[in-house]
Amino acid sequence: MQNLQEITNDLRKTILKMAHRAGSAHVGCSFSIVDIIATLYFEVMNVTDGEDRDRFILSKAHSSMALYSTLAKRGVIEPKLLDGYHVDHGTIPGHLERMSCKGVEISAGSLGHGLPMGVGMAHGLKLKNNDARVYVLIGDGESEEGSNWEAAMMAPHLKLDNLTVFLDKNNLQGYGRPNELMAYEPIEEKWKAFLWDVQTIDGHNYQQIKDAALKKADKPKIVICNTIKGKGVSFMENEMKWHYFRVTDDYLKNGSEELK
Repeated sequence: MQNLQEITNDLRKTILKMAHRAGSAHVGCSFSIVDIIATLYFEVMNVTDGEDRDRFILSKAHSSMALYSTLAKRGVIEPKLLDGYHVDHGTIPGHLERMSCKGVEISAGSLGHGLPMGVGMAHGLKLKNNDARVYVLIGDGESEEGSNWEAAMMAPHLKLDNLTVFLDKNNLQGYGRPNELMAYEPIEEKWKAFLWDVQTIDGHNYQQIKDAALKKADKPKIVICNTIKGKGVSFMENEMKWHYFRVTDDYLKNGSEELK
C-alpha cells in the first residue's frame, strides 16, 4: 500500500480534476480535511459493508470531494463514479446524499446536522451492543450552529465513548474568519465544559490524527484539528476565495505540478 503522503497527494490531484471537470467550488475546504479522512480510512476505521462497520459522517458536506475521492481510493466505490461528480445527469451530487453511492452515511447540506445524527447512530450502536465506532467531521464555522451544542450536551449524558468528533479548524468559512462573524473561542474550554475528552492536534500530521482517533476514553472525544484551507497547493492555502473559485485549466496545471 502507498504511504499516506502519496495517498493524500493523489487525493488532492483527484479533487482538482473533479472540480475542474464540474466547474465546481469548495476545493479549499476539501483540501483542509483530506489528511484527516485519509488517515481514518486507511489507518483507523473498519471499512466493511456490514453492521459492524465504523461509521464516518462528513457534516460539512460541501467538502464532499474529499470523501468521494477517498472512497474511490479505498475501493469502496468505483473510481469511474467520480467522472459524474456534480454535473448534469451525473452520478454523485455536490452535497452528500445518502443513496447516491456506497460509503455515504447521511444526506447533508445545511450545516449542524451531522453531529446530532452521529449521536443518534452512536447511541443506537450502544443499544445493540455493537462495538462499531462513529466518527464525525465538523467545520469551525459550523461551531456557530446551536444544534451542534445540543448534541454536544447529549453525548456525554448517553456515555457515548464510541463517538469521536474531528473539528476542522481552518479559520476560514464562506464569508470570512469565524471570529469575525460569530466568535466561538475559547473552543477547547467550551467542549471541556460539555464534559468531552478534548485533544488539539496538527490536522495535517498523520500520526497525530491516528493517535487521537485511537486514544481510549470513557466519554465522547473531540479532536480539534488546526488545519490550513487549501492545504497542499501554495496559491490556495489560507485563501478564502478558494471556498468559491473554480479550477480553470491554468489552476489545474499549476496545482497538479505542485502536487508532484
